[in-house]
Amino acid sequence: MFRDFQSPGRSAVYASKAMAATSHPLATQAALEILQKGGNAADAAVAAIAVCSVVEPHMTGIGGDCFTLIAKPDGTLHGMNASGRAAKNTSGEKLRGLGLSKISTKSVHAITVPGALRGWEKTLKDHGRMGFKDVLARAIYYARNGFAVAPRVAWDWRTNRDFLAEDEGSAANYLIEGRAPKTGETLRLNGLANTLQAVSSDGADAFYLGPIGQEIAATVQAKGGFLTEEDLAGMKADDVTPITADYNGITVAELPPNGQGVIALIMLELMKRFDVASMDPLGPQRFHLEMEIAKLAYSGRDRFLAEADAMPMSAQELLSPAYIDALAAKIRMDAVLPRQSAEVLMPHSDTVYLTVVDEDGMAVSLINSIYHGFGSGITTPQSGVLLQNRGACFSLEEGHPNELQSGKRPMHTIIPAMALKDGKPWMSFGVMGGGYQPCGHAHVLSNMLDFGMDVQAAIDCPRMFINEETLALEAETGVPLKTVDALRDLGHPVSRVGAPFGGGQAIQFNQEGSGLIGGSDPRKDGCAIGY
Repeated sequence: MFRDFQSPGRSAVYASKAMAATSHPLATQAALEILQKGGNAADAAVAAIAVCSVVEPHMTGIGGDCFTLIAKPDGTLHGMNASGRAAKNTSGEKLRGLGLSKISTKSVHAITVPGALRGWEKTLKDHGRMGFKDVLARAIYYARNGFAVAPRVAWDWRTNRDFLAEDEGSAANYLIEGRAPKTGETLRLNGLANTLQAVSSDGADAFYLGPIGQEIAATVQAKGGFLTEEDLAGMKADDVTPITADYNGITVAELPPNGQGVIALIMLELMKRFDVASMDPLGPQRFHLEMEIAKLAYSGRDRFLAEADAMPMSAQELLSPAYIDALAAKIRMDAVLPRQSAEVLMPHSDTVYLTVVDEDGMAVSLINSIYHGFGSGITTPQSGVLLQNRGACFSLEEGHPNELQSGKRPMHTIIPAMALKDGKPWMSFGVMGGGYQPCGHAHVLSNMLDFGMDVQAAIDCPRMFINEETLALEAETGVPLKTVDALRDLGHPVSRVGAPFGGGQAIQFNQEGSGLIGGSDPRKDGCAIGY
C-alpha cells in the first residue's frame, strides 16, 4: 500500500540490518553509533535514552523511571520494571493528616525514588555488551559541550518557564537568565554532565549511594518531603513476566501492573468483539467504538490498578472472557455510555519512548519518564537532577488499591510494548502520552491490523481520547468534519485540543522480505534510521 505522495508526511523507513527509532535525532544517531561500534540493541537503547535525558529534559531523565520489554530473536521475552517507590516514612494516612485529599503534580510529596539508572544498569548487565563508560559518552558530550534545542522541545520548554522559575535549582539548571532556550540555541547542562560522568566512572552506585543521592534527599527534605538516603539506596530494578493477548493473528505483550499495559490488552480484547475492519478508519463508528471501549477499560484502571499485590483483581482476571464479555455487552453503537471515572485520564504527561533492533534480531522496547513536563519542577542545584512527580498517581482515598503506602510503587502510565507473530518478534513499539498510552497502543495496532496502514501511517493517524469532560480531538488532524458532526449527534461532547496526544515509535520486522520497517511520530522531533 503506497502512501499519498501528494500530501505532506513522511515515508516509513526501510533498512536491511539494524534500526533505531527515537523521539530526537541526536538520540537516534547515538543508538546507531553504538551499534556500529559493536554494541547490541540493549547498549544502543541505553545510549539513546541517556541522550534523550539531556536533550529532552522536560520529557525524561535520570530523575525518573524506566521500563523495558526485550524480545530475543527466538521470541523469548524479558520484562523489566525500574519504577521507584514512595518514601518509607510516608503514607496516605500521614498526608491526609496534613490536610491533603490528593497529591498535586507540583507537590514535593509527588517525588518518588528515581528508578531509571538502576534500570539502565540492569539492561546493560543482563542483555548488553558494553558498560556505562561506552554508552553514556555521547550524552555526557552533549551535556558538557552543548546541543541545539529542537523545535518541539523549545515549544514545550517555553510553556513551562514559569513553573521552572519557582524552584531555585530548576531555574539555575534549566533556564537561561530566567528564560527558556530558543529553537536552535545551544544549551549546556554542566550539573547533569558531572552527574552522568560520575555514573560513567563508578556505576549507578555513584547516583544512589554517594553525594548525589545525599543531595537528592536533602533537596526533597528541605521542601517538606520525606525521601531519605536510605530510600535511594534501596532502589532496585526487577524482572517481571509480560502479559499477553492475541489480536488478528498477532500476540501483543505488555508489562504487568503497576503499569497500565493490561488496559491496552483489555481494549484489544474488547475490539475483537466488534467488526472494526469494516469501519472507516476516520469515520464516526470507529472513533465512537474506540472511545466507548476506552471509557470502560479506563474505568477499571482507576478502580483496580495498582502495585500487583495490592490489586483486588489480577491482570489475568481483568482479561478473562467473562469480564471482557460483560464489558462488551454495555457498548451500543447508537448511544453513548455515561462518563466513567476520569481521575487519571490526563494525556499530557511527558515521556520518551524509543526502540532499537540490532543485526542479530534482538529488539528493545524502552520507555523512560519524569511524568509531567519537567516532572516535579524540583532540581538538585549541584547535580542537576530533575526529580519526577510520579507519586501524583497515588490515591489518598483510604482503602483504595492504589493508596499511598510506605515503600509502595504507584500506578504507572508508561508502558513499552512488543508484538509477536508465530512466536517470533513482529514489532517493537510504544506510544507516549500519559493516560493515553493504552488507547494509543490499541489505536496504532488497529490501524495496521484492521486497516492495512504501514507503520508510519499508523503512527501518523489522527487520535482522539476521553478527557475529564469531553471527547478530545487533536486540532487540525485531518478527521473529517462529518465525523465530528456525527459523533456529536450520537451524544459525544467533542472538543479540539491544541496539543497533540503524545508521540510514538515503532520498528516492524518485514514479513514480506528481509530487514526492518520503522516509523517515528511527527508529533515529536525524532526519526527512525537504519542501515
